[in-house]
Amino acid sequence: MRGALLTAAGLALAALSAGCSPTYIYNPANYAKEYDPRKHEYVIGVGDQLRVNVWRMGDLSSDALVRADGVITMPLIGDVHVAGKTPTQVREELKRRLSEFVKDETAVITVAVTGINSYRFVVSGNVARAGIYASNYFVSVSEALALAGGPNQFASTEQILLIRMDSPGKFRHIPINYDDIASRKRPEQDLVLKAGDTVFVP
Repeated sequence: MRGALLTAAGLALAALSAGCSPTYIYNPANYAKEYDPRKHEYVIGVGDQLRVNVWRMGDLSSDALVRADGVITMPLIGDVHVAGKTPTQVREELKRRLSEFVKDETAVITVAVTGINSYRFVVSGNVARAGIYASNYFVSVSEALALAGGPNQFASTEQILLIRMDSPGKFRHIPINYDDIASRKRPEQDLVLKAGDTVFVP
């Protein structure tokens, strides 16, 4: 995940410095429609800790760490790719895989995220402490900037970009005016970050 974040941030900033046009710049009217991870089921990522429980079958239940390849290893069924999926999706996959070995239809499977370690984002540019940050809770743009020590004296706080990668190599650049957030003039611009986002302060 750290390497992916660095690559994403580097590619996005290289495009900016080269004068490339962003894939898409949001109109301010669309901020309310931007993806908010707080309103969706959690998406599992590399480094997260899971607890898989198969009711009345303790030998099939286990704790699992999501490896760098996005995979966990389960008793009996072996490797299962879980990164990028929700707990509900993983549960359905495990149910399907286990049905090949366990014919007891009353075997209830639960998947719980017991440790969040994949929620990471980048703050770069003119801030006090640029770098990769991790959190156990969802963070907004203003909170991410606070974690990075805030904009420095050279920052153009009205021209901040939230760089979001929707798919490999495809970025969206969402303009953020930090002054409008701080003054509460445009609080809707204080978007909640997704894992892998970059906040760039020119």
